[in-house]
Amino acid sequence: MAGALSSLSDPEERARSERRRARARDRARGKAVWDKDRTRELFRLYKEEGDEDARQQLIMNHLNLVRFLASKFKNRGEPLEDLIQVGTIGLIKAIDRFDPSRGLEFTTYATPTIMGEIKRHFRDKGWSVRVPRRLQELSQKINQANDELTRELQRSPSVEEIAHELGASVDEVLEAMESSSAYSSVPLEGGGQGDDDEAPSVIDHYASIDQDLAASDDRMILEEAIADFSPREQEIIRMRFLEGMTQVEIAKRLGISQVQVSRLLRRTLQRVQEKIDPEGLINKKGQ
Repeated sequence: MAGALSSLSDPEERARSERRRARARDRARGKAVWDKDRTRELFRLYKEEGDEDARQQLIMNHLNLVRFLASKFKNRGEPLEDLIQVGTIGLIKAIDRFDPSRGLEFTTYATPTIMGEIKRHFRDKGWSVRVPRRLQELSQKINQANDELTRELQRSPSVEEIAHELGASVDEVLEAMESSSAYSSVPLEGGGQGDDDEAPSVIDHYASIDQDLAASDDRMILEEAIADFSPREQEIIRMRFLEGMTQVEIAKRLGISQVQVSRLLRRTLQRVQEKIDPEGLINKKGQ
């Protein structure tokens, strides 16, 4: 009895007891808990203290994300529940690999890992993910509109400009690009006539919308492409394309001129493009 009372008076034991009660409350809600502070605390417990209960709760709290991403592949020849199981493997990998100190939100990091696991599942089975005819046709129109607008504007058109030209929504254009690998026909870097040009490109549009899941594969590819860049080059690319900062904002944060930022971006983006092949995959020869 005395031992039990002593255990309950132990601050660490009380803290563990409170964590168990918090996890029980989370489970009782019956839905994913994406509270950022709670997620950060769970990652701290798992990464710093090796708390396996925290790891399990992170998995449970993000199963709705897996279900949402898996549903993008429904009606394509595989039961949804099977895809959820595959996506859960990706979720677990993301949890185990995630480094909270980098400052990324976990859902931003996890999405490409989960999507990649599901896509790998289709590839391993030798199945192609069928692109609906309407998206195939829209993709062809996007390519034509991109060429025409580039000639007319003397720069690469933004996603919004392509959508306006075709009388389609931005979401429809992005979906067609994602489904048919049309990204390769639209340059990563916004084009313009001067160093201070801020015309948004496809990757600019993606980077400014963290919740746009279509952007996730590009973020993953970008991170891999810049892995061997200098710390300054990695920082400036992430600020521009992952945080969605303008060149002026980057210049203020780094304490350099906007012209210097523009030159750095142009140089590093050239290296990025050399590493990414037309299918959006990392070109090992470019490394």
